[in-house]
Amino acid sequence: MKPSPPLTACILGMHRSGTSTLTGCLEARGLYLGDVVNSAPHNRKGNKENIPLRDINDAVLAFNRGSWDNPPANLAWNDELRQRRDQHISGYNGKGIWGFKDPRTILTLPFWQEALPDMSLMGTFRRPEIVVMSLLARPGMAPMTPALELWKIYNRKLLAYAENYDLPLVCFDWPQSGFLNAVDNIAINLGLCPADQAKDEFYDESLRHRGVYDPNCAHTDAQAEKIYAALMGIAVDLTPEKPDMIQGVTT
Repeated sequence: MKPSPPLTACILGMHRSGTSTLTGCLEARGLYLGDVVNSAPHNRKGNKENIPLRDINDAVLAFNRGSWDNPPANLAWNDELRQRRDQHISGYNGKGIWGFKDPRTILTLPFWQEALPDMSLMGTFRRPEIVVMSLLARPGMAPMTPALELWKIYNRKLLAYAENYDLPLVCFDWPQSGFLNAVDNIAINLGLCPADQAKDEFYDESLRHRGVYDPNCAHTDAQAEKIYAALMGIAVDLTPEKPDMIQGVTT
């Protein structure tokens, strides 16, 4: 008898936008991640990414002559990539609710949905200027596409997914109480445990890397602010009261 496909949760969000924290918080509430990075130079608790899965995403983007910082205009894949994906997914059979996070998945989501059409989606986002500063602060990691433009590409896609699939969003600019309240709501809806039953709380305020403000760099614009406002309008529905936003930027 062929085993039932595992229940899957996919965490969506741009780089430097709280995906690691959201994923780590859900892991603490019972989400199975498998073998992931639990310590990294730019994130002492790790980015919670599975390296083979990330390699598959990179291969899909390369197949389309793109990369994480040069998003392809269209997305296609072949049988070899399907086989790699399906073999990877099969490793989670019998694991109950499992999840994965890789910011590249915003660009490759249809590829994963082909194999996992019923997976649960959730997402996180953050103010454009903070993401831009955080990206530019990493030595040797300046993106091929200008950082602000990259923020808009990723978050336009996140907004479209949120509207099309009614997926829950959290905002990494929220204070701890608002953020964790939203995480608890997501966890309960997934069938995981709430915070008071979590093994250890992953959230740590020191995980909010912001980088250094550069007055010569375009950190935000009217288009980015419009996208951010639309995302925030969806995300506040997760909390009983609208939390005060953390700006965290001085000029």
